[in-house]
Amino acid sequence: MERRLNSAGLTFRQDYFDDSAGWAALVRLLQDIFSIDIGPLRKLGGPDPTSMPFGWFDAAGELAANISAFALPFVINGRIVNAAGLQSGAVRPQWRGRGLYRHLTVKALDWCEQQGFEAVILYTDKPSLYEPYGFRSIPLHRYEGAAPAPSTPGAPALPLSPTNADDLDLLQSLLKARSPVSTTLSVTTNAAMFLINTQLDPDIRVSFLKDQKAVIAWKIDEAGRFNLLDVVAAEIPTLAAILGGLEMAPAAVEVFFRPDKLGWAGVPRPLESGTRLMLKGLGDVAPASPAMLSPMADF
Repeated sequence: MERRLNSAGLTFRQDYFDDSAGWAALVRLLQDIFSIDIGPLRKLGGPDPTSMPFGWFDAAGELAANISAFALPFVINGRIVNAAGLQSGAVRPQWRGRGLYRHLTVKALDWCEQQGFEAVILYTDKPSLYEPYGFRSIPLHRYEGAAPAPSTPGAPALPLSPTNADDLDLLQSLLKARSPVSTTLSVTTNAAMFLINTQLDPDIRVSFLKDQKAVIAWKIDEAGRFNLLDVVAAEIPTLAAILGGLEMAPAAVEVFFRPDKLGWAGVPRPLESGTRLMLKGLGDVAPASPAMLSPMADF
């Protein structure tokens, strides 16, 4: 039996990101529940301008529960899908079991339908929570293999820091004009998510290849492998050009999206993660080849 909504002592609100108190309440909620600090996003251009948050607030102005929807067009099998994403779903422990999150999820999905989105995607470690709403899991695969010989660079890569004003301007301009990193599965725009992910993981490095007019998000893992997380460019450079620009010659590479534009063919491996990508809509459409969204689009 479905639990009826019990919102006693709470006030429902939506569209509160322009309210500094409302935004601060979301920052505190995500810090308290997930130990994630999205506060720096304010200095990185702010939340996605298409965002529509839905929440229940208590009398003190604290968020008891929240879920946010936003426009997230993506490519699947060469087709651009007019889609929305759901993120920042959380309920404080003392307010759980009252139907609040179910109510917000329905509100968010109704809004997505009213906006004309043909699909909705989200990440979760609790897929059973969303299956009743018509979401299904999409298998995720990374690619690994021997590194290609680096190309001879014309100019060395420049490290970028999104907290530097000039670097941020460059990143934002390239993010606006980016091409999908894969034709199999990739987002078409994700500026806010890309920028905040550079702050959430201190191991992520961001470099600018001037010759290719490309931004590279990458890591070196514990085994010394080069991890390619994302490429932001109007024209995606080859993996050999990326390694050349970074002046790196690793033995092995892992790419966290399908590398169909990189001039390199690795071996697909299932992504070992408790987090699932879930899709609502598009019938039974699935990536035609093993693929995943870049971790820089993780929301």
